[in-house]
Amino acid sequence: MSILHCGRFRLPLDRPLIMGIVNLTPDSFSGDGTGTDVARAIALARHQFDAGADILDIGAESSRPGAIQTPEDEELRRLLPVLREVADWGVPVSVDTYKPAVMRAALGAGASMINDISALRHAGALAAVADSDCAVCLMHMRGEPGTMQVAPHYDDVVREVRDFLAARVAACRSAGIDDNRLVLDPGFGFGKSLEHNLSLFRALTATAVDDLPLLAGISRKSMLGAITGRPVEQRLAASVAAAVLAVHNGARILRVHDVEETRDALAVMAAIETGSSR
Repeated sequence: MSILHCGRFRLPLDRPLIMGIVNLTPDSFSGDGTGTDVARAIALARHQFDAGADILDIGAESSRPGAIQTPEDEELRRLLPVLREVADWGVPVSVDTYKPAVMRAALGAGASMINDISALRHAGALAAVADSDCAVCLMHMRGEPGTMQVAPHYDDVVREVRDFLAARVAACRSAGIDDNRLVLDPGFGFGKSLEHNLSLFRALTATAVDDLPLLAGISRKSMLGAITGRPVEQRLAASVAAAVLAVHNGARILRVHDVEETRDALAVMAAIETGSSR
C-alpha cells in the first residue's frame, strides 16, 4: 500500500480519496464560487469537511476555459483568510495555484499540498515545492486557460499526456521532490476535446508514471454536459457516475464538488467488490 506524504499528514491510498472543491472565485464555471465573501467560503469548506472530504482543495483563481488571469495580490486576498481558518481543522488542505509566490504564502499559512495546473513549469515553482514537505499534483494542460479549448490537437493524446507527465516527474525528482509526494492528473477538459477526454478516461492507467497515484477531476465539467445535454447545475448524477468509473479505471483521488454523494457511491462500489459494508 502506498502512502501520500502531504505535509504533516500521511494519507494511505488503500481506498480512493475524495478531494472536496472550495472555489473562492467569483467566476467559477460550476457556479459555486464565493469571491471575497470569507464567511461564505469558510461555510463551504466546512460543508465539504463535514461531508467527509479527505482533502480540501481551495482555489482563488478560476482556470475555466476562457478565464482571465487573476493578479497575484487579489489571489492572496481571497485565499489567505480562508486558508488560515481551515488549516487548523485537522484535514489536509490543497491550494490550487500555479504562481510560486502564492505557493510559498499558502505553504506558510498551513497548506499541505499544491495543486498546479501547470505542473510546476513556472519559474520558481519547483523550488517553492522542493523547499517544503508538501504533496504536489502535476496536471497536464495544453495551452493556457484563456485559449486552451481553441481547436486542441493531438496525434496520440494518451501517449502525449503520459510523456508530458513523465517529463514533469523527472523534473521534480531532479529538484529533490520525493515520489511519495507526487500525484498526477491527466487534466480532463484542459486543452482537450470530448473525444480526447474519453480516450484518456478509457486508458487512464496508461497515463500513469511508475505507479504514482492518479487524480481525476471530472466533476460537473463540460464533457459531462456534452454527453448528457444537461447544464452545469444538473450534472450531479453524471459526476458521480464518472467518479465511480474513474476509480474503476485506476484513479486514487477524486476532485469533486459533491463530496457526500460521491462518498456514498464509492461505499456502494466497495461493498459490492468486497462483500462487506465496512
